Amino acid sequence: MGSGAAGGPSGPGPGAPLCPCPSPPPPPAPRCSRGTRRLSETGPGARRSEGAAGRGGLRAAASLPHIARGRGDEGGGRRSPCLLVALRPRNVEAERERFFRASFAYDPQFEYAEPVPAAVLDKYGAASDRFVAQAIRIIRTVLEKYGTYESFEVATGGRLLSKCQIWSVIRKYMQKEGCVGEVVVQLTDDLLSQAVMMVEDSRPTLAINLAGARQHWLEGMLRHEIGTHYIRGVNNTRQPWHSSEGRKQYSLKPANPTEEGLASLHSVLFRKQPFLWRAALLYYTIERASRLSFSALFQDLEQYVQDAGVRWEYCVRAKRGQTDTSQPGCFSKDQVYLDGILRILRHRQTIDFPLLAALGKVSYEDVNRLKKFGVLDKARIPHFMQDLERYMKQLDHIVTTNGLNEEELEQLLPD
Repeated sequence: MGSGAAGGPSGPGPGAPLCPCPSPPPPPAPRCSRGTRRLSETGPGARRSEGAAGRGGLRAAASLPHIARGRGDEGGGRRSPCLLVALRPRNVEAERERFFRASFAYDPQFEYAEPVPAAVLDKYGAASDRFVAQAIRIIRTVLEKYGTYESFEVATGGRLLSKCQIWSVIRKYMQKEGCVGEVVVQLTDDLLSQAVMMVEDSRPTLAINLAGARQHWLEGMLRHEIGTHYIRGVNNTRQPWHSSEGRKQYSLKPANPTEEGLASLHSVLFRKQPFLWRAALLYYTIERASRLSFSALFQDLEQYVQDAGVRWEYCVRAKRGQTDTSQPGCFSKDQVYLDGILRILRHRQTIDFPLLAALGKVSYEDVNRLKKFGVLDKARIPHFMQDLERYMKQLDHIVTTNGLNEEELEQLLPD
């Protein structure tokens, strides 16, 4: 987004051509160097062939805001290994090759560059089955309509975008949110997910997987990462609960599952067919991973996803953190998406959504109580929330499309 990156989101003026894009040297793969924290992660990528997409460049930001870390952000000032590094097996490509050579009858033995923190494994070591029935229904509804996941992806996602087209969409989106020049954007083919939002050396940085940047899905991903995570993060820095001490002082509930549920809804908000496929399949995959080995999980997913490369990515995400994947076990963090979605949809008629964005990283359950304490002057509200009537109709459309109903949501999540 900096002035030195012609064709980037804040490069040339509105009338300037965006192509051909410059070809800077490829940057290092997304990493968590000293001073990096991962803030969010959008669903698994769909890398069908290794190296099929070349890496894009890192667009520098001219005047990036400094986002200070709260003293208690990582717990007592101790630096924790970034999950982006700790949870990605360093031998994932070698094990992928071995797995495919064995015709999927092999359980990968993963190695990690850094020890996975025990506290992280403890926190995310157990899966929930609370919403499995809803997850399966969503998945089957998609398959009944489109036949296969691959047909669904092409029909609703559209074509894969070139780097130039991606930069054009990013630039226009940043203008809509009024945050041109504030976020560093990196295009890469080396993510387990579609996108990752990080703070790197105090600069907000968004890494986007080239293999997941589709015509009709990219703006939804930007609503997820920028319009939700980034904007709520910026608003959060102005609140009296911006630090861990402040959160304790105001007795705040955890930001999740509200944070990721809200962002996931925004990913599909304006689609004609806003199916919650990814959130549902992640939820289901993790529940099954808690009971199955890697190879058995891979076989189980074939009923829903034919493409072996896509199934591999889902299985790696569900089994990350494990060394011997022949054992049952999961990394349950990705269940938060469907969990948060259903909770927000259940209470959507009583949630003040602009206020939920303005108050920062808070749960919908805390909004009414915190209103009188919040710093609301000059709070940023995502552009797609400006027409609240349209926004609420879109949420209703998501409920209907995914075969949900009010009575069911009330029974699942009673007051």
